[in-house]
Amino acid sequence: MPTLTTEVLELAYTEAGPADGAPVLLLHGWPDAARGWTPVAARLADAGHRVLLPEWRGTGGTRFRSAGTVRDATAYALAADVLDLADGLGLERFAVVGHDWGARVAYVLAALVPERLSSIAGLALAYQPRGEFRFPSWAQAQNFWYQWLMYVDAGAQAVRADPVGFARRQWETWSPPGWWDEAELEATAEVAFRHPDWPATTLNGYRSRFLADEPVDPRYDDLRRRVAAVDHLGVPTLMIQGGADACDPPSESEGLEGCFDAYRRVVLDGVGHFPQREAPEAVADLVLAHLAAHP
Repeated sequence: MPTLTTEVLELAYTEAGPADGAPVLLLHGWPDAARGWTPVAARLADAGHRVLLPEWRGTGGTRFRSAGTVRDATAYALAADVLDLADGLGLERFAVVGHDWGARVAYVLAALVPERLSSIAGLALAYQPRGEFRFPSWAQAQNFWYQWLMYVDAGAQAVRADPVGFARRQWETWSPPGWWDEAELEATAEVAFRHPDWPATTLNGYRSRFLADEPVDPRYDDLRRRVAAVDHLGVPTLMIQGGADACDPPSESEGLEGCFDAYRRVVLDGVGHFPQREAPEAVADLVLAHLAAHP
C-alpha cells in the first residue's frame, strides 16, 4: 500500500482505476475503514474514474510521525490530510464522496476549497453550516448515547479497553440486521478498531465537540476559523440518506436545500447508517450520475 509523508502522518491510501481518469476521493466514516467502499470503488473505477481511498488517522496503514502529536481527529485535521494527499498526488481538481466522518470532511472541504472540487457527496450525515455542533433534540440525543459515553472518564476508559466491542454495538444497532457478518467485522477490526491510535482518534473526534479541555492541534486553527464563516456551499452536492438509519435518521437531514447552490437529497428506503455497504449498487448509481452531471 502506498503512503504519503505529510507534516504529521505517514498517510496510507489505496488507488483503483486508470491513472488518467477523473479523480474521486472516497472518504470512509466511523466506525469503519476504507474497505467499506470496496464495491462502490470498483464500480467507479470500472467507469473510468481514478479512485483514491485514504485511510484516516487511527486506521489502516496510516501512522502519526510523532508520539507527541495531538491525536486530533476533527474534520479540520482530516480535511488537511485530504488536501495533503491531493497536493502530494498533483490533483488540481477532484470530486469527494464521504460517509459519516467522511461526509463532514466533504462539507468542510467545500467550504475551504470550493474552486478545487467538481462535486461532493455526503452519506448519512447532513451539512452543518459553519461547522457548528449544536445540542440535538432529546430524541436525537438518545441516539447519540455513544457520544455522551465518551465524554465521561469511565466511558472513555471503556472504549480504550474494548474498542472492538464498542464498534460492534454501533454496527448492531445503526442499521436493519443482516448487512454484516462476523468475518467482515473482524476484517474491519484488524485495520481499524484494533489500530493503536483508533481509541485516541475516536475519543478526540467526539470529545472535542463539547469538552473545552479536549486538546486539538493548533495547526488547524485557521481552517476552523475559515469554516466558521461559511454557511452556504456552492459546490454541487448529493446527499444520500438511509431511510432506516437509527443513528442519524432522515429527519436530521431535512430542509437544508437553502444552504446550497445545487443540492439533491435521496433517501434509500430500508437502508441504515452504512449505505455504501448496505446498498452499494444504488449508491454507485447515484454517485456516478452525480459525477457525470458535474464533471
